[in-house]
Amino acid sequence: MTSHSDNNRGAILMIASMAAFTFGDICVKGIGTAMPLSQLLTLRGMVSTLFIGVLAWRAGALHFRFPARDRALVALRAVAEVGAALFFFTALFNMPIANVSALLQMLPLTITLGSALFFAEPVGWRRWLAIAAGFFGMLLIVRPGTEGFNVYALSALAAVVCVTVRDLTTRRISAAVPSLSVTFVTSLAVLVFAALWSLGQDWVPLTQRTTALLAGASLFIVAGYTLSVMVMRVGEVGFIAPFRYTSLVLSLILGLVFFGEWPKPVALLGATIIVGTGLYTLWRETRVRRRQAKMRLT
Repeated sequence: MTSHSDNNRGAILMIASMAAFTFGDICVKGIGTAMPLSQLLTLRGMVSTLFIGVLAWRAGALHFRFPARDRALVALRAVAEVGAALFFFTALFNMPIANVSALLQMLPLTITLGSALFFAEPVGWRRWLAIAAGFFGMLLIVRPGTEGFNVYALSALAAVVCVTVRDLTTRRISAAVPSLSVTFVTSLAVLVFAALWSLGQDWVPLTQRTTALLAGASLFIVAGYTLSVMVMRVGEVGFIAPFRYTSLVLSLILGLVFFGEWPKPVALLGATIIVGTGLYTLWRETRVRRRQAKMRLT
């Protein structure tokens, strides 16, 4: 049985993981247009892929002996991650970081929706209402038909779709495939895509500022990956998962401090609705899993 200390440790690790990823995004946003996105992703990807490769090697997971079905799923996951990186950073450079972060908080809702539509997983009427409310919150952030609705808002939504596909695909990969192997293949795919993309663009010399920010982005993503692996090893998912939303609070604070960004009141309302419905969805899914586990034991 999971102890309270394990849950508390898992919550702290989740908060630290979200903080690392958010600080990494702040570094990337700080670079902005001073460097082509392809160059940024290539340099950052070299560090993260090397680190993940070492982790996988030390864990004995650096191999690709996957069943044929899993190879296709791992490939699909990698393609989805490439799309997520491209769309996410395009939006990040051109939107307040809190708005982008708030839209990504829709993932519990979109994953539940995708599971129901593609895998016929049962979803009760309460969660359907939560999904509908969450999408209403999304509309308050992107505000279609207004000046704020542009290609960058669509790019953020495309990132949500790609991450949803990535996570749904991950659920279908068999347990026989090591998680670190999947993570390494995904990181390598982003690196290869970015490197090939950069061949058609002129690289810019690194300045002291861009070098520091790039080093920060690389270190933070390495820390985020490490902490996210540690999170999966302690505590109950139902207790720990809601702490993922601390990234939104941190994005609000850091966006204001470093870029003078603060979402409009209607966007804050939309973010609040998304977080509320996402928390409710996580709570309901935890209850359903526990009920099913009890039924299997009886």
